[in-house]
Order: sequence, then C-alpha cells, then structure tokens
Amino acid sequence: MKNPIKKVAAINDLSGYGRTSLTAIIPILSSMNIQVCPFPTAVLSNNTGGFDSFSFVDLTDSMENYMNHWAKENIKFDCIYSGFLGSSKQVDIILDFIKIFSNNSTMVVIDPVMGDNGELYPTIDKNIVGKMKKLIKKSDIITPNLTEALYLLEKSYIKNINENEVKKMLIDLSNMGPRIVVITSIPDAIKSDNLGVFGYNKENNKFWKVGCKYIPVEFPGTGDVFTSVLIGSLLQGNSLPIALERSAKFVSISIKESYGYNYPTKEGILLEKTLDILKIPIINSNYELL
Repeated sequence: MKNPIKKVAAINDLSGYGRTSLTAIIPILSSMNIQVCPFPTAVLSNNTGGFDSFSFVDLTDSMENYMNHWAKENIKFDCIYSGFLGSSKQVDIILDFIKIFSNNSTMVVIDPVMGDNGELYPTIDKNIVGKMKKLIKKSDIITPNLTEALYLLEKSYIKNINENEVKKMLIDLSNMGPRIVVITSIPDAIKSDNLGVFGYNKENNKFWKVGCKYIPVEFPGTGDVFTSVLIGSLLQGNSLPIALERSAKFVSISIKESYGYNYPTKEGILLEKTLDILKIPIINSNYELL
C-alpha cells in the first residue's frame, strides 16, 4: 500500500524550550504536508544557543532499541534526515539506520551540525568530526554551514571567500559522497551586507546561488529551519534552485518578522507567525546559475 503522505525520519535532538531541532523540524514539515517521525538523539531542557545552562539527557543507549522496533514494524521512509548527533557512537547508529531503512528511492539528507563562526559547538569533538566524514559518504544531500564545510575539508576557517573558492569546496565535498551539496551562511565577497547560500548538483555539474540581506541578529535553529524547508520543497517536487530559494527566503522572512519584536532571541525565530508562508509557491525567482 502506497503512503498518501511523504514520510521523513527526523534524527535530531529535542529541546523542550526554544525553536530548534525537532521543535522546528516537526511544524515546518507538517505544514508542508509531510509526516515527521522523530528519532530523538538527546533531550534538552532548552536549546544551547544563548541560555546560560541546560539539562542534557543522552539517548545513545536507547537509540538502537528504538531503531530495531521501527525495523520490526517494517516502516518505510521517503527521506532520512539526520541533524544534531551528541556522540561518535550515535554516528555509528545512524550509519546502521541508513543501511536498514534506505533504498534506491530514499533521500538521505545529512545536516552535519558541528559548529559556527569558526568554532565547534561545546558538545562536538574532533572524533565526531572524523565520524561525520563517514556519515556524509552515505548521503544524497548535505547542508553544512561555512564552518562545518571547512571542518569536513580539514581547512582553516576563512570568512572572506570568493565564488571560485566556494565552487571548489562544493566539488570537494561532493567527491566525499553526496550528489548535492549546499553550503549556507557564506558572506558575500562583493556585497558586504549580503549572505549567500550555494548549491551544487554533481549529476548535472551545475552551481546555484541565492543571496539575501544580512540582518544583524542571531537566532538559534535557523540551520534546522533551512534544511527542513529544503527537504520539504524537494519532496514536493521542486527543483534544487527553487528549493534553495524557498528555504533561504523563508529563513530571511522569519528573521525579519521576528526581529521586529522585543523578545529574547535565544527562543528562536517566531515560526508560528510565518509557517503559512510555506503554502505560497515561488513566483518571482532570483536565484543565480554560476
């Protein structure tokens, strides 16, 4: 029996407070008419961005049992989406998960959540970075930010990077396994007040870019939001450049909407106010073919 709704296995942490990880992924994909099956890697009292402290429950020891029960039920997924992983052992479990649940029609998306602004997150060490390289070999699509892309390539962090250097990075990352590579949060080398999202499809050797205005504020969870919209768009049948544009525009609009209110940015962007935008198709496109 064919499932009338696309189904995504979302492997990520669950933060009870703040719009990040699963608390962002579930409403976004659900609003795009896609079923989300959460596979939690950890439970946190709140997100780690901006709060002074948080409680952290590592679910590594529960993940294999969780996975085996899904396998016993013969659950099928249209997409496997892996995000934050709390330990190197979890990477090994996700490699098994992909082996068990993926087939030729399953889209495997890895968001290698490891760091930002040139630094690794406190819960990430070099061992996880090494294991992450093994994980992206099994992916169809990866969505690192600039920091994560440079760590995967074992390069020093550089903020000022031109388009030719970005294209080489995209190719080098694609040669590690994925057919589609997307790098987010790249400062524009020409327009200092812009950020760029770059995408590369190895199958047709095409590069894409979507630019957006930089807004001087940081909200946790925007990477989760971006990748979720990208996945939803691709599962809905959008092309890669349109999916990139929908994702970048949604993040940009959500940040602008949220920035207009006086509330703690550590709570994340105000998704509740912008989810309906995902029902509107892209009419005027401004993506660039590089």
